[in-house]
Amino acid sequence: MTADLVDGSVEPVAETTAFPLRAAIAACAAFVLIGALQALYGPAIPALRREFGISPATAGLALSAHFAGALLGVLAGAALRRRRPDRQLLLVSCLFMAVGAVAFAVAADWPFALAAVFVLGVGFGGIDYGLNVMFAEGFGRRGTSMLNILNAHFGLGAIAGPALLGALGADRYPAVFAGCAVACVLVVPPLLAVRDTAPAAGPAPAPPDGTAPSTAPSGTAPPNAIPPNATPPRTTAILMGAFIVLYILHVGIETGVGGWEPTHLEALGNSTSAAAGATAGFWLAMTIGRFLVAPISLRVRPQVVVLASCAAMTGFLLLAAVPPLAPYAYLGVGLAIAPIFPTGLAWLNERVPGSASAAAWVIAASMIGGIAFPPLLGAAFETSADTMAIPLLLAALSAVCTAVGVACGAIGRRARPVPNSLTTTGS
Repeated sequence: MTADLVDGSVEPVAETTAFPLRAAIAACAAFVLIGALQALYGPAIPALRREFGISPATAGLALSAHFAGALLGVLAGAALRRRRPDRQLLLVSCLFMAVGAVAFAVAADWPFALAAVFVLGVGFGGIDYGLNVMFAEGFGRRGTSMLNILNAHFGLGAIAGPALLGALGADRYPAVFAGCAVACVLVVPPLLAVRDTAPAAGPAPAPPDGTAPSTAPSGTAPPNAIPPNATPPRTTAILMGAFIVLYILHVGIETGVGGWEPTHLEALGNSTSAAAGATAGFWLAMTIGRFLVAPISLRVRPQVVVLASCAAMTGFLLLAAVPPLAPYAYLGVGLAIAPIFPTGLAWLNERVPGSASAAAWVIAASMIGGIAFPPLLGAAFETSADTMAIPLLLAALSAVCTAVGVACGAIGRRARPVPNSLTTTGS
């Protein structure tokens, strides 16, 4: 009875109390920081190789250690959030990032540097998971819009971090990482203004959770004890599995374009600098796309945004196989792919309300996609003599991603029972 009514009447209060303005601004600043930290490893590689006497492949282990730590940070963050207030997860994650960044800046040998990056990654994963889930739950109907704005700030950091290091010189990476550590500490006090955003229906009753306890004034179970939007456990597991596949494919495509676009464009006769500039344009288009979709998502359902984005991504990747259109098509791919990650989390939260553990697995899966797909795509491209294989293979993956998105929608529809007379007011 109350699910839709509560969403309509209480939501504005939740939006203002869960994230006061200073906490929302601090959350965006935290995402600028994690975007910058993730993007700094690549530009720092020349200096790392000189300082530690390592090969390019060994230097690349920094990113692997970062994502391994982030994977642990996501799963540990989900466990911590089930037992402790939201602000504690944010505090611990920021401190892990600060300690890891300082340790990396002062590392005297490569094993210590990798350990520092792993610690930094744990904090990164906790912030990435925590703020994404808190925004999805804490802003109600504006959750999709706010998630896109939050993740757009990640893109701003990913652009600003390498630009700063490029201006200062790669050898100054210790100072940049130390500065990021200071910023991680400074962002903590306003972040701690956040209030718990997890559903307040009772801390531990588990799967059937949610709205029923809050609507039963006496100790007796209400006549309709199953919440109107309850999803059978098996269907929830299938739905989560579909979302995990969607995220693995989507992030694989994103990293595939970012990593292999320069190779494709150079093979078409573009200069190295032009290819690098076009690749920077791809990441910039992703950032702009998230800001652009924020107002749209206030009026369009998350499912529609995700499916339209997947379809557009496929179309632009096919256009990238046409040589004269390739540089512009990749910009289109950046715009199309932009809303999928944040809007997909809002869609998952809509289909499985209060799905913090589901979001943890989905975000963790996205990191696995980022680790696994670049070398797999590289092996596939190396076995093909035709450079056109790059956009065409990515387009094929995108078509599969679109089909999985359609399946997510179908599973979601089957999971939602026919509303009873008390819940037919919206939707």
